Order: sequence, then structure tokens, then C-alpha cells
Amino acid sequence: MNRLRLWLLAVGGAGLAALLVAACPDLPEFGGRRHPYGDRAVRAALARHTANTIASVNFDQRAYDTLGETSILFAAVLGCVVLLRQAQGEHRAPPEPAEVARPVRRYALLVLPVALVTGLYVIAHGQLSPGGGFQGGVVAATALHLLYLGADYGALERARPLGVYETADALAVSAYLVLGLAGVLAGTAFLANTLLPYGTFNTLSSGGTVPLLNAAVGMEVASAVVVLLAHFLDQAVEIEEEPGS
Repeated sequence: MNRLRLWLLAVGGAGLAALLVAACPDLPEFGGRRHPYGDRAVRAALARHTANTIASVNFDQRAYDTLGETSILFAAVLGCVVLLRQAQGEHRAPPEPAEVARPVRRYALLVLPVALVTGLYVIAHGQLSPGGGFQGGVVAATALHLLYLGADYGALERARPLGVYETADALAVSAYLVLGLAGVLAGTAFLANTLLPYGTFNTLSSGGTVPLLNAAVGMEVASAVVVLLAHFLDQAVEIEEEPGS
């Protein structure tokens, strides 16, 4: 059986290597002045009124690949939730508030709303400027955890009910899929950017479905990071077995 697996791996690897070798001669010269893929990506972005070409590539020209990346994050967080869930008969003692210097607390509480608004801004303006759902989602989720420094773990728990964020994570992934299927129902391709008007270039309403897909990814990333960090923080507190278990 092991030998058969090795043979299958060898045949598959040889076929993949042959395809890669056949494709390499048609690639542009490394370091040259001709960049056909970059030029085409820019033209496609401008044609759909998306000022940020990277956002156009991620959420329009290869939106299907971005769906795969989002699904990988969702599956990874789901796996961590299953593995780190509280077992039956297991009791996690609430952590004792740590002593934090008062300047640190003040700074954390002062920066928290600024960081949160910055994360939302990066998500909302992803089709216009550098950033987007992935980056803004991480910033927004991280900003929420400044409560851990500015107040205590209890305040953080009250600000992030896990059930809400787990539901938001699933809804965000579903929203991405629904936007893709809407294109199919409209008679075009899956995730085709043809459902909405492209709007006015360099405005928030520009880019067609790019802002909506961007927002869905931002919501998914922010919720996923919050859920993931919540379970890891729970693992950091003392775990005690209940008497008689």
C-alpha cells in the first residue's frame, strides 16, 4: 500500500512538473519592462471603477480564490473552537485582574475607540486605498482586546459575547456565498461583478460588488479573530476539575 501511494505521488508530481515546465517559457522575462498581467489588472480595475487595484484583484478578478482563503480561515477557527471547547466536568476559574500601571490603562482606553474606528475605516475604504477586509478586520478585532489592558478580562468578556461573534462569522461567509450565487441567478458567472452599478470612480459607492465582498470579509476576519483569541485566552486561565468528576 505504501509503495502504491509513492507511485501515485511520483506520477502526479511528474505531471505537475511537466505542466510547470511547459508554462514557464511563456512567462514574461524576470526583471523586464513588460508586465502584461499587471497592465491587464489595472485596466480591469479602472474599467469597473475600483481605485485600489489590489482590492479589484482580490474581490473581482479572482474573487473565487478569495472565497477559498476566507473559507480556510473559517475552517481553522471552527477547528480551534472544537478542540479548545470546555469539556464536560471542567471548570475554568475566572482570572484575577492583573495589576497594570495606570498610564497603560489610560492609554489603552484612549486608543481603543481610535483603533476601532481605524479598522472600520480600512474595511470601508478598501476599494479606494490600501487595506481592505483582511487588514481592517484584524485591526478592529485587535482594538477590542485593548479592554484587556485598559480594564480587565471581565470587561472584555462583556464586550465580546462569543455567541454573537460566532454567528457573525458564519453569516459573513454565507454573505460572500450569497453574493456569488446572486450573479449566477442574474445569468452571469459566480461572483461576477455585474450585479450593481459601478458608481463614480474614487467614491465609497464605486466598484460594484467589491465593497460588499470587502465588507463581508472584514466582518468574517474580525469575528474569527475575536473568537480565536477568546478561546486561547480561556486556555490561559486556571482549569480545575469539579469535585467528584
